Amino acid sequence: MTPAPRTAERLRRPAADLPRPDLPRTDSHARRYGPGFLAKLAAVGVVDALGVYGIFAASAVSHWGIVAVLAVAVVAVNWVYFSRRTVPAKYLVPGLLFLLIFQLFVMAYTGYVSFTNYGDGHNSTKEDAVTAILLQNDRRVEGSPTVPLVVVREGETLGFAVVQQDGDVAVGSAEEPLAVVDDAVVEGDRITAVPGWEVLPFGEVARIQQEVTGLRVPLTEDPHDGAVRTQNGSSGFVSRSFYTYDAAADTMTNTDDGTVYRPSDSGSFVAEDGRALTPGWRVPVGLDNYVEMFTSSRVSGPFFQVLAWTFAFAALSVLTTFALGLFLAMVFNDPRVRGRRLYRVALILPYAIPGFLGTLVWRGMLNERFGFLNEVILGGASIPWLNDPWLAKLSVIGVNLWIGFPYMFLICTGALQSIPGDVIESARMDGAGRLRIFRSITLPLLLVSTAPLLIASFAFNFNNFNIIYMLTGGGPNFPDAPIPLGATDILITMVYATAFEGGQRDYGLASAMSIVIFIIVGFVAWLGFRQTRKLEEI
Repeated sequence: MTPAPRTAERLRRPAADLPRPDLPRTDSHARRYGPGFLAKLAAVGVVDALGVYGIFAASAVSHWGIVAVLAVAVVAVNWVYFSRRTVPAKYLVPGLLFLLIFQLFVMAYTGYVSFTNYGDGHNSTKEDAVTAILLQNDRRVEGSPTVPLVVVREGETLGFAVVQQDGDVAVGSAEEPLAVVDDAVVEGDRITAVPGWEVLPFGEVARIQQEVTGLRVPLTEDPHDGAVRTQNGSSGFVSRSFYTYDAAADTMTNTDDGTVYRPSDSGSFVAEDGRALTPGWRVPVGLDNYVEMFTSSRVSGPFFQVLAWTFAFAALSVLTTFALGLFLAMVFNDPRVRGRRLYRVALILPYAIPGFLGTLVWRGMLNERFGFLNEVILGGASIPWLNDPWLAKLSVIGVNLWIGFPYMFLICTGALQSIPGDVIESARMDGAGRLRIFRSITLPLLLVSTAPLLIASFAFNFNNFNIIYMLTGGGPNFPDAPIPLGATDILITMVYATAFEGGQRDYGLASAMSIVIFIIVGFVAWLGFRQTRKLEEI
């Protein structure tokens, strides 16, 4: 059957020539540049502004790695959110960027710092260390007069204008030594105008006081002649550092006794007799921090004690909270218990209170002299709950049990309610007792769903900084420990003490400890998840 001539003609005509029914017309520009597009444009504009600001800030301090990452991130955001081919990526890019910044970058930087001597006395570059040594050992030249001066500025450069003893005015900066200038205006003993320079008023000098007091204007090209300094911005004196730096030989020399200090691999200027100048500078030290952690008598003794207690604390925290939570969940899962809902709400109350606040309350209750436990419950006893090493550990476990058991109670309650009742009933009909049912049916089925949570709880307690810091502060402290550590410190609080407490902050060693914690927790998690696969066969 062949189509009619008119029909065949319609089939041969291009689709564009065929008559189409009237459809409602839409404005493509309005659809493309509607409120949603404008909101997206504004949001991406904010991201671009922050990214460009970060690029300029990082380039100003020569952090080219950060510059490269920010540049790639800005380009990626604009391409993803203005391209029609990258719709799925629009939902993935924010999370990936946050993962890169707050996880991967932090991990990589921590690993990098662990291979350096970064810490007090070694926190900057060699150039900064040389400048700091010269400034710290700067002293007033004996017999030098006090001269009137004013603080002047040329563009971004600060300098001093000084009235010399012969009445001439000399101007200089940190890079240029003092030189006499003509046509300077002096009223009394104060300079009011200097050609080419702006005389700063007192308010501006006070605002930049730190820069002014740290400025040294050399008298001549020879650094041995000294430099002009000021403490108040209105009068100056001649000072000279009793150390000189020879850039060609890369040595620091004491001009008083002639001792020569040479740079060492540890990032310090060291004399032949072993004396070192401070500060030093940051240098790579390889595995020195890791070796010190395990072999140095200064660190290894406290480290292994803290490591053993950390494992014990994490394991006991999981076992005690899980045991109590499971027991209470089984009790209040029994339909014969009346008012179960009310009891469940009451048991969740400790979980509703912020952990740090509950820990501080317990710290007051466990106080040896006026705590509620000693004064009221024990009738005025004087038990050192937080001052004795073993009692402090017991107190930490007890308080953590109080804070953590509601969580285990919740997950065990949910897991118990998911176990089929006919399985339990069949076991009873076969003559199994309560203990056998719990050991062979309830507990294995319960662990199928709770084992990953128990592993996560172990990892959490392994790094449970809050309860240790808030309850005992790590104490009671070890006697004669080089790092302020105590009997209840765990690895994460040891990292904190190494990095931020004590007389010597050692960020490199603290970073090495953090990497060790990461490896231990990762290994335990891997081992635990590997063992839980056996439960899936139940």
